[in-house]
Amino acid sequence: MSSASSTGVSPSQASPETILSVDLYGTALVLEEFGNVIAPGGAGVVIASQSGHGLGALTAEEDASLAMTPADELLGLPMVQPDQVRDSMYAYQLSKRANALRVMAEAVRWGKRGARVNTISPGIIFTPMAKDEMTGPGGEGYRRMIELCPAGRGGTPDEVGTVGALLMGPDGGFITGSDFLMDGGLTAAYRFGELAP
Repeated sequence: MSSASSTGVSPSQASPETILSVDLYGTALVLEEFGNVIAPGGAGVVIASQSGHGLGALTAEEDASLAMTPADELLGLPMVQPDQVRDSMYAYQLSKRANALRVMAEAVRWGKRGARVNTISPGIIFTPMAKDEMTGPGGEGYRRMIELCPAGRGGTPDEVGTVGALLMGPDGGFITGSDFLMDGGLTAAYRFGELAP
């Protein structure tokens, strides 16, 4: 048994509450349920986002809470309450960071069943969601990110699929609990390049 999950709504598509419900809680629930039934030799891939890498550092306690809190209790964490998560972008970044952290934690549990799970964190990939972002209020910012990232372009769904195939197949048999950042160097540009604050 293998699985791939791409649960998500983007910052321009939904309120912070909806993003947390779908991107944070929904993904955690899928991981828990698949982890209960995954067969030996099975593999899973969760599509997170480069946005999770754009979030500042969390405390070790916050990381552990996002990684280990049972799915049904996640939305009760103090750090995800409306007074802490005031905008959709922060809700999205926090949810996507949580996806990668939960995959790390789930990899331990899935490993006991002889299965693997990983995360892919794409940058700007030309999907319908990205097109919504490009034409939304932050569209100019998205175009600037594409222009200034080292690859100088957005990615394609097929490129993400290629990484997914590696992670799901026998050539990726030693890879589990990992997050694959594939953003054309966008995160690098934010840290050390022209997009640095």
